[in-house]
Amino acid sequence: MAKRDFYEVLGVPKNASDEEIKKAYRKLAMKHHPDRNQGDAGKDAEAKFKEAKEAYEMLSDAQKRAAYDQYGHAGVDPNMRGPGGAGAEGFGGFAEAFGDIFGDIFGQGRGGAGRGGRQVYRGSDLSYAMEITLEEAAHGKDAQIRIPTWENCDTCHGSGAKPGTSPKACGTCHGAGVVQMRQGFFSVQQTCPHCHGSGKIIADPCTSCHGQGRLKKQKTLEVKIPAGIDDGMRIRSAGNGEPGTNGGPPGDLYIEIRLKKHDIFERDGDDLHCSVPISFTTAALGGEIEVPTLAGKAAIDIPEGTQAGKQFRLRGKGIKGVRSSYPGDLYCHVTIETPVKLTEHQRKLLKELEESIKKGGGKHSPTGDTWTDRLKSFFGA
Repeated sequence: MAKRDFYEVLGVPKNASDEEIKKAYRKLAMKHHPDRNQGDAGKDAEAKFKEAKEAYEMLSDAQKRAAYDQYGHAGVDPNMRGPGGAGAEGFGGFAEAFGDIFGDIFGQGRGGAGRGGRQVYRGSDLSYAMEITLEEAAHGKDAQIRIPTWENCDTCHGSGAKPGTSPKACGTCHGAGVVQMRQGFFSVQQTCPHCHGSGKIIADPCTSCHGQGRLKKQKTLEVKIPAGIDDGMRIRSAGNGEPGTNGGPPGDLYIEIRLKKHDIFERDGDDLHCSVPISFTTAALGGEIEVPTLAGKAAIDIPEGTQAGKQFRLRGKGIKGVRSSYPGDLYCHVTIETPVKLTEHQRKLLKELEESIKKGGGKHSPTGDTWTDRLKSFFGA
């Protein structure tokens, strides 16, 4: 089958600039690359990928493009000895363009160094779990933590080599830290497998740091815990993570906050909840009781006939969150205590009270009649 016109394949006019040709090829290469097209569709995509590649090989080279413009396919046929035929050079443009899209297709970046330079890598982030009390979370605090860190070895002064010796440039990558793998027109850069990207070989390593040039130690950091911080929040300490490789920037330290269980309060966002036990006589007769808050004590008026589970709200007695304009509320949940270990006299009094209440009918039991009606409905009575 006759070959299509190279300009038609790339979808560009004959007066297209080199940049337009390169851009068109990159778009087609990413669309039809075999790794992106599997199954039956992959066969057609592979053919289109090869067709676009061949068109770009010819049009990206000035000598070949001129021969193609003058003689057509015959001018660049490797089986013919025309101006752009067998033995013609100049595939650098293709290799460069495909190198640009290679990272886009396979997700490989250029790394942190320029071409021919050693690859630098950012250090890993570290995580530190800090447990604090509810009071500390509400009011904030200044704390000190100890974290692992790396420092230059005092014996070799960071070189990694035994005193009196020095590292040598890697013979594989010649100190670049990366090597080029070529196959045909393709060129792939990868970390040197011998020096692991450092660009140097240590024949006689330091006995203190075993050739690493650094030792793991502990350092103390001052950490400011902001008022209102909540469980699960993180504080970022920039640059206090693992050090980078080959001069790369260090990672960050993330301090994860964990709240200790409180004896009285439970936190729900900016609100606080607590259970308040009262006697059944206070619930029946009413009265004033004291309840705790993070700022001290507060008073609540218990109305006569308060039932179990009644909730009282104290506005502004919660916590002011780190992103809040106003503090939350405190919710006090009433629980009624049943007296235990009664004396005979107390038992007698309670029985007399029960008989008196029964004589009064349903007015003394606000939920009793409702409960009885539900039971009758359940049993079909």
